[in-house]
Amino acid sequence: MGDTPPRSVDAGAGGPGGNTRAAGLAASADGLIENNSSNGRRTPLGGNGGGTALPRAKAFGTEPAFRGLTLAAGTTVLVIIVAIAVFLITEAIPALQANEENFLTYNNWAATGTPPRFGIAAIVFGTVVSAVIALIIAVPIALGIALFLSHYAHRRIATGLGFVIDLLAAVPSVVFGLWGRSVFIEPVRDFSVWLHTYFGWIPLFGGEGPYGNSILLGSLVLAIMILPIVTSLSREVFMQTPKQNEEAALALGATKWEMIRTAVLPYGRPGVIAAVMLGLGRALGETIALAMTLGSSFIITADIITNGGATIASNIANGFGEANDIGRGALIASGLVLFAITLVVNMAARIIIYRRREFTDVAA
Repeated sequence: MGDTPPRSVDAGAGGPGGNTRAAGLAASADGLIENNSSNGRRTPLGGNGGGTALPRAKAFGTEPAFRGLTLAAGTTVLVIIVAIAVFLITEAIPALQANEENFLTYNNWAATGTPPRFGIAAIVFGTVVSAVIALIIAVPIALGIALFLSHYAHRRIATGLGFVIDLLAAVPSVVFGLWGRSVFIEPVRDFSVWLHTYFGWIPLFGGEGPYGNSILLGSLVLAIMILPIVTSLSREVFMQTPKQNEEAALALGATKWEMIRTAVLPYGRPGVIAAVMLGLGRALGETIALAMTLGSSFIITADIITNGGATIASNIANGFGEANDIGRGALIASGLVLFAITLVVNMAARIIIYRRREFTDVAA
């Protein structure tokens, strides 16, 4: 066995050489700190080759400016909403004070009469019913189209059909109204007769006529208008499903539909809810198309195939031009109710989405 080479005394931690080297490093560090303290900053021990200190944040740099810009943008939105609410309330108070009937429960609308008598019961009913029927018709079709485009169709077909659907969303409301009033009314009238003939025992289809400008026609036109909105958003949500989730479901022996039911739909449920609520907001606020397709009668009935029906937006469009001061205030008061309804709908959608913690965690 060979002998271990003797260790240098100077290399030991307690040797004279080691103490001298440690003392030299400490003196260099103290000199570096003292030298930089006179300049008001501390430099790392590595000198110029060991990196530099992080720069101080500028008091008026781009970061504070961008933060202030985003804060101003968010505040502006809130200010606009509050300003709209204040305007509606201020303009509606004189008409509400002059009204001789209960504004919330009265059915008829005679705001320009003497004395003025008006209420929102019938038009709120027509607004909600037409929007709900439109959603019942449009949402299943929109989800089917979205699933077809995202998981079944060939890429070229999906691209072309998606472009056509997006183009449908750009069609103005007045075009839908003219088409519904001039062309679509005849098939709807025949369809209403068929519904009454075979399903007249159901209150929805029990009306004796005349048929045409009805809640059914307005709801079908609304369904066509909100179809591209729900379809486009749902398609984008379904396409964001993680591929590993889909592949895991298929690897476990699931069919294509089972994979969609267990991996795609649960992941996209919050996004679909948001798309449906956005379509509902469009349906609640639609004006021109419904003004052209409804019969403008202020009644509350379960019948949807007989001529009649009115919504808040269509009533404002039809009556604002000929209204006096009290009449315009009454219409603004009904607009305030529509404003409140849309706020409630949006808040409900947010609550539903936030309850889906898996969606918020993925989005974060």
